[in-house]
Amino acid sequence: MFANLTKPDSANRRRDLFLTVSYKNYNRKLNHHMKRILYVLLTVFLCQCNDVQDASQETTTPQDYTQYVDPYIGTGFHGHVFLGANVPFGAVQLGPTNLTQGWDWCSGYHYSDTTLIGFAHTHLSGTGIGDLGDILLMPTTGEVNLKRGTLKDMSDGYVGFYDHSNEAVKPGYYSVWIDKYKVKVELTATARVGLQRYTYESDAQQNVVLDLDRGIGWDQPIETFIELVDDSTIVGYRFSKGWAVDQKIYFAMSLSAPVAKLVAEKDGALEAVKKLEGERLKVALVFDGLSNGELLIKTGISAVSIANATENLQKEVSGWGFDQVVKDADEAWNKELSKVAVDMPTKDQMKVFYTSLYHTMIAPSLFSDSNGEYRGADGKTYQDTSFTNYTTYSLWDTYRAAHPLFTLTQKNKVEDFVKSFLKIYEQQGKLPIWHLVGNETDCMVGYPAISVIADAYFKGFDMDAELAFEAMKASSTRDDYGMVHLKKLGYIPAELEKESVAKAMEYCIADWSIAQMAKELGHEEDYAYYNKRAHAYQIYFDSTTNFMRAKMSDGSFREPFDAFKSTHEWGDYTEGNAWQYTWLVPHDVEGLVSLFGSAEAFEKKLDSLFLVEGDMGEEASPDISGLIGQYAHGNEPSHHITYLYNYIGKPSKTAEKVRYIMDNLYTTKPDGICGNEDVGQMSAWYVMSALGFYQVNPANGELIFGSPLVNDAVLQMDDNSRLHIQVNNNSGENKYIKQVSFNGKPYSKSSISYKELAKGGDLIIEMDSVPSVDWGVLEKDFPKSSH
Repeated sequence: MFANLTKPDSANRRRDLFLTVSYKNYNRKLNHHMKRILYVLLTVFLCQCNDVQDASQETTTPQDYTQYVDPYIGTGFHGHVFLGANVPFGAVQLGPTNLTQGWDWCSGYHYSDTTLIGFAHTHLSGTGIGDLGDILLMPTTGEVNLKRGTLKDMSDGYVGFYDHSNEAVKPGYYSVWIDKYKVKVELTATARVGLQRYTYESDAQQNVVLDLDRGIGWDQPIETFIELVDDSTIVGYRFSKGWAVDQKIYFAMSLSAPVAKLVAEKDGALEAVKKLEGERLKVALVFDGLSNGELLIKTGISAVSIANATENLQKEVSGWGFDQVVKDADEAWNKELSKVAVDMPTKDQMKVFYTSLYHTMIAPSLFSDSNGEYRGADGKTYQDTSFTNYTTYSLWDTYRAAHPLFTLTQKNKVEDFVKSFLKIYEQQGKLPIWHLVGNETDCMVGYPAISVIADAYFKGFDMDAELAFEAMKASSTRDDYGMVHLKKLGYIPAELEKESVAKAMEYCIADWSIAQMAKELGHEEDYAYYNKRAHAYQIYFDSTTNFMRAKMSDGSFREPFDAFKSTHEWGDYTEGNAWQYTWLVPHDVEGLVSLFGSAEAFEKKLDSLFLVEGDMGEEASPDISGLIGQYAHGNEPSHHITYLYNYIGKPSKTAEKVRYIMDNLYTTKPDGICGNEDVGQMSAWYVMSALGFYQVNPANGELIFGSPLVNDAVLQMDDNSRLHIQVNNNSGENKYIKQVSFNGKPYSKSSISYKELAKGGDLIIEMDSVPSVDWGVLEKDFPKSSH
């Protein structure tokens, strides 16, 4: 069906197109009712024979959705996902950190590795740049050794090793056996507190290394502090710079057993200390013997102060009930996962779905303390209990699907996200682009927060609309990142600004959102200005080649031109090429179709995208992965493309490609994500697509039908609305939508509005093995880019 398919595993092999044929042929023989009966029976059986190790050892129930989450998915290949213990949207991501560093270790952990230098309290998930890794603890035995070791020489370092067979992980819990020190490590977490339980089985001296030196990726400490307040309390802070240039994290650590001494290296010798301040502190906590060899450590964190870290610790974990915290974390995850209750044909598909849903809730991450204080984007401390402040906004990625998904599954958090954006604007003078722990990293291109805000506004979420509009204008009229040329010339000359095509295309998408807000608020002059800017993509279209191309100051296209060529960071496109960026007009698909001259020409070119093969060059970004022809599912600019067929009355082609991607580019293996997870976006695409729809225009609230993978789904939304999706006659072969009904009435359109779905109701989709001749094929039933 498709050429040039790149399999998302370390060997980059071709994927077998017929991997699931034997199952699908069998499944086709079962009618829908029989499948539902078998599903119930299978669920009961699986709950009794759950193969996921449950730290609390409690009997699972049919409502135990965490049993389907496999946190290993995405820890291989280029997935870069976090592995460890956390709660939904929590400030703490407590997990293992490998000694190895590099691009595939952006989260601190990669499935290919077996080295271990400790357990840090903060991690990123799925990013293309490494950072955080704060407050690293490592249990050791024997004589104190503060040398970490290196990849070239591990012999004299405290670096440990592990085997995956001795790991156990589920949402909210992680454990591993470190054979070198004969110690079992268990981790769990609350929103702002990480708990560790070490069980030593060695008679040798028992130690814990506290490392404030090592971070992940670019992160480097600039000032650190440790104080032994009493024999069971340690406080301190770690200030560092990295991707986020001004990071501050304070901690308060409570121990279940007294520390005999705190040891640090000074002038080449080890000595006991009480208080230390320096650039790269590393100490060892030494114990005189632990009851039953057990030590528990609980650590509260804050971006504001040691006092707040202490308060967070005291409020969230009052005692030493480790198993109870594990149970609470599991319940927190189950509560969130249960908002989308699905029935899918296979257990593997259930695993992919719920792991994907889990991935969408690792971030944004909490960035305020229990007393309402938080560190602002200007470095000042604010206190505001009217909302909850969040950080870790990978907006160039997540504005496409993750944030639209949140408007269905996290209605109670959407307003907090938007208010966080607006507070950031007030503190730094522009809306966030890629915000991390109170810092603007300015990573990627465009001003994507604008689309997220507009989408929330038009979907009816409460906000200060005039402040939001003010923030949009301020963020889109600056002089940096090519905007000065956009304001003066109406486009961005390629010789004056790198990645000019990508920047301009992203600006157009956001400018459309600003125009719609202006129109709604009655700012007619602003509407005219931004509506014109929203259509500036037309300047880049070359009708002789049918590609979006870079323009020079004199108005000519840049020469020479190679539609396949990609140059990471310094080319005309961001992590892509002309084949991929030509389709980045989700806000005006009708206008894009007209540039091709006809729907037929548009369709022919779009078909070619999934078939053509070409050399991107040695300087191409490694982010361009998950290839089907030149379609790159591993990178976000491609994510809407499969759904464009609906706009020309060919929903069957959307169905074919969407179903193929779900079946082949998402698996249950560690390399089961074909590119960076990108803080939930890769997984959000799967969740939305598996439910049967995707929001192409990030701010118009129109969901485009594709090919639902679920047999049945119930979305229980935060405002008590309930959406039931029933998919009849669904199978691997029956991937085409035959007909749709909503709340008992026939529905012929190949898209449906968010406002209709968000009210709840019954969406019934009938599937077939052949494309429909009447559903979604008439022009009156095409999706519309505008409201």
